[in-house]
Amino acid sequence: MPETPDDDGRLPVALTSYPDREALARALAAHVADAVRRRIATDGRAGLAVSGGRTPTRFFEMLSGAPLDWAKVTVTLVDERWVPETSERSNAALVRMHLLRGPAAAARFVPLYTGAPSPEDGLEAAHAAVSAVPRPFAAAVLGMGDDAHTASFFPGAPTLPAAIDPRTDADLIAVRAEAAGEPRITFTLGPLVGADALFLHIEGAGKRAVLEVAREPGDPAERPIRAILLHSPRPLDVLWCP
Repeated sequence: MPETPDDDGRLPVALTSYPDREALARALAAHVADAVRRRIATDGRAGLAVSGGRTPTRFFEMLSGAPLDWAKVTVTLVDERWVPETSERSNAALVRMHLLRGPAAAARFVPLYTGAPSPEDGLEAAHAAVSAVPRPFAAAVLGMGDDAHTASFFPGAPTLPAAIDPRTDADLIAVRAEAAGEPRITFTLGPLVGADALFLHIEGAGKRAVLEVAREPGDPAERPIRAILLHSPRPLDVLWCP
């Protein structure tokens, strides 16, 4: 069941603070590796969904060396800008460079960008591709923007209501929003909150303040991370450093 607000009326989170980015990245890598091991022990394989952007680079590098049976792991992205991997804006390129190396090079990678002219044109092929990713995800790692978007759940996007509706049947949806820059493709709410372990990785006082505002009662469409807080089956695990 979705989490109910705390006694003070705010949506609950399980927040752990770390002294610096290094300590946070190390802890997050350990938590994700543990979740992946548990799912492999249960099913013989595991799916992992990660986010792009600047924040997770050190986490990727630490996770890449984790002693996992990486050949049994399939990695995909929480969301992606609709750009080829030759673009410096590509999340897939970031994952290949910083995560899929060393022991983790044995993992299978399923990117979301298909090469179609638009994410709308590429949705069918992307859905076919992600059908090979084991579910539920052993772990999904989210980030968050200054506008409280997570994944590609952007305030004001025409497809946002469908993306954050737990009843939406589609795993993926195309997103267009002014703040997003390029058109994007994203996993919808259901597969993310259905992960065995769901983490929010944020850094800096500004992001902490954004999260605290999002914990107040209000419309998820205004601060989309609120949709995760509302529909996660347990308080969201937040890892933060100053």
